[in-house]
Amino acid sequence: MNKTLKTTLTLSLVVLLAACSNTAPKDSHAGHNHGPASPKETSTPAVAASLKDSNLNAVYKQYQLLTTALTEGDAATAKVSAMAIEAGAQGVKGGTALATTAAQITAAKNLDTQRTLYATLNNHFIALLKDTGLESGELYVAHCPMALNDKGASWVSQVKEIRNPYFGESMLTCGSVTETLN
Repeated sequence: MNKTLKTTLTLSLVVLLAACSNTAPKDSHAGHNHGPASPKETSTPAVAASLKDSNLNAVYKQYQLLTTALTEGDAATAKVSAMAIEAGAQGVKGGTALATTAAQITAAKNLDTQRTLYATLNNHFIALLKDTGLESGELYVAHCPMALNDKGASWVSQVKEIRNPYFGESMLTCGSVTETLN
C-alpha cells in the first residue's frame, strides 16, 4: 500500500508540475521601465519545440524547470523537478538511466552535487532526444568546456542564448551552442 501511495503522489506531482509549466514564459523585465521595446523584444518568439514521444515531451518540460533551477542556484526546486523527471522517465522507452540519475539529483545534498549529476542526466537525455526526434521546433545542445573541472559538459536549451546551469550567475554566459536538433 505504501508503494502505491508513493507512486500515486509522485504521478500527481508530475501532472501538477506539467500543468504549471504550460503557462507563457515569464518576462524577466516585468515591472521595470526600460523605455521602448527593442526590435528583438517585439519579434515573434521561436516556435516551442515539441518532441515526437509525448512521454519524453512531458519529461522535457520538467527538464526545462530543472535547468532553470540549477541556473538560478535553487537546489530545492531542482529536487522537485528531478523527482518529476524520475517519475516521467519511467514511462519513456529507454528512460531507465534518465530516471536513475534524476533520483540521484533528488537525493543530492547540495547544489554542486546536483550540477555534477545533471551532466550525467544530460548525456542520457540528449541520447533520448536524438533517438526520438522532434515533432516541431528546434532545440540547441550547448556545451561549457569549463564544467566538471574543465572536463566539459552539455545541456539542452530551447534558445541559442547561453544561460549556464553548471555555474549559474558566476559564469552565466560560459559556453556555446554545439548542435541544433530539429
